[in-house]
Amino acid sequence: MVVAHDSYLINLASPSRQLRARSLASFVAELQRCRALGIRYVVSHPGNYMDSPARGIARNARAYAEALERVPGPTILLETTAGAGTALGARFEELAELRDRIGPPGRGRIGFCADTCHLFVAGYDLRDRWSEVWEQWDRVLGRRALRCLHLNDAVAPLDSHRDRHALIGEGSLGPEPFRRIMRSPRFAHTIGILETPKGGEPVKTDRRMLRRLRAYGRTRPGRE
Repeated sequence: MVVAHDSYLINLASPSRQLRARSLASFVAELQRCRALGIRYVVSHPGNYMDSPARGIARNARAYAEALERVPGPTILLETTAGAGTALGARFEELAELRDRIGPPGRGRIGFCADTCHLFVAGYDLRDRWSEVWEQWDRVLGRRALRCLHLNDAVAPLDSHRDRHALIGEGSLGPEPFRRIMRSPRFAHTIGILETPKGGEPVKTDRRMLRRLRAYGRTRPGRE
């Protein structure tokens, strides 16, 4: 499964008309490339509101709706964020409001990507309140709306809003949340993508992380 990610320079929530227009043009181009290449999903950060969250969500929703109307095909996966500064998308309720404001028919092409590091540093305790977090997700966003996972440990502590990724099992989250992900039927058909640090040997490091995740899927909780 191939999943694209839009440019980090895109900010569809910006109060600047010029920046928002440029962001919309760039995002439309992202969707057009995905359609041409047959890529089903494009992950997108909800953006930075700069003035007020409500206004940012409204601007973002209008831009997403326009982009979806202009380019048929690909589904947008709104990514959970760490919530630093004026970034939208750190709370499930914000993501739900953004989806709801897009309205039909575009709303049917909106899903979500959950980043494990972002969730944790945004205050969702995947380490000690695992069941509560996913129950809240199901209640606010819906279980079937989760299409993709970004699998990253976190350098920073819970509720710090610091977006710094760590190797799987070697950060503040530790191994157990990833064991749960790899062993839980609810994630059996969810796309998983590594966004862990690469160091000087990216291919070797990614292969090591994949072996670790697969081992978590085979071993009992509490074992490597």
